[in-house]
Amino acid sequence: MENVLRPLIVIGGSLVVTLLVGWLVDLLLRRADQRHHQVPLWGLLRRCRLPLQFAMCAAMLRGLYDQAEIAPKHSAGIGQVLTLVLIGSTAWLMVRIATAVVESSYSRYAHAHRDPARVRRVRTQVTLIQRVVSAIVGVVAVAAMLLTFPAMRAAGASLLASAGILGIVAGVAAQSTLANMFAGLQIAFGDMVRLGDTVVVNGEWGTVDEITLTFLTVRTWDERRFTMPVSYFTSQPFENWSRGGVQMTGTVFFHLDHSAPVEEMRNKLRDILRECSAWDGRDYGLAVTDSTPSTMEVRALVTAKDADDVWTVRVTVREQMLRWLTVHHPYALPRVNTADAILPPGTASQNGTENHRPRARGRAVEPPRTGRG
Repeated sequence: MENVLRPLIVIGGSLVVTLLVGWLVDLLLRRADQRHHQVPLWGLLRRCRLPLQFAMCAAMLRGLYDQAEIAPKHSAGIGQVLTLVLIGSTAWLMVRIATAVVESSYSRYAHAHRDPARVRRVRTQVTLIQRVVSAIVGVVAVAAMLLTFPAMRAAGASLLASAGILGIVAGVAAQSTLANMFAGLQIAFGDMVRLGDTVVVNGEWGTVDEITLTFLTVRTWDERRFTMPVSYFTSQPFENWSRGGVQMTGTVFFHLDHSAPVEEMRNKLRDILRECSAWDGRDYGLAVTDSTPSTMEVRALVTAKDADDVWTVRVTVREQMLRWLTVHHPYALPRVNTADAILPPGTASQNGTENHRPRARGRAVEPPRTGRG
């Protein structure tokens, strides 16, 4: 009878104590969160309940397993398994606690500062710090697990003796990986690019969606994802439209006939922008920036609060201005002029008459189409 009750008391008691302590800790954290709702740390620490229960249960079973006298022939193997579970659950608990502290610090900083650029910079830094801490804890936990095996402890001396050579070989073999890891830290603390920044890489513009220690993901306007090594952003030039602020100035170019009513176009641009909700009202303008023998180039200048809105303003101005010109001023559209060749004065043409005035004809053509950007 004792052989049956003792294992039940040890295992059942460990489970009951684990569940009771987990419930009590969760209750205290819930009350602290309700009392100090402005501090998100207590609510985030409630995520640690499961790894805490695993660690407590493994520790209690590991300490009381010998008294339970369950399967004495396999006590060494079961004890080894419980030790591995204890190390893994402790590492899991440490990662959860570190994540809660980091997220709580970032949340308080984001509420205290209203500058979006500074908030994105801190968010990028704390995200990479969290990943580094998780990686370090994971490596230490795996090393501790390996050292619990006698064979690994016996090989420790030889491993330490050859650590220098292995380090050199590993450094050469993982040169690109190490370069990306250091580039990730440089991006986080050098403030070159942050989460949420609008960037242009390889001719495509998008938003930085994810930053890790080795790669960076850019989400384009059409929902595509570009995954690039972080070393690209430390070795290649790229455009960061959010650097120093997210406000944008956009341009719309028109190629029109020389007779186009520029002043009326300027008034029409003002009317279009007043009806466009994406325009931020900061500035606008319209000017002739270039001319060719057959057309002139007119540039419309618009502003918006970010890259998405400036794109909306540009396409709206382009569409409505061309429609207005087509309906009210069709002569302003670009033309392809054809005429007889003008001969030098006093030179007779092929029909024997002197060439005085060319005969000109023209037809309107569609303006060149422009894509996004």
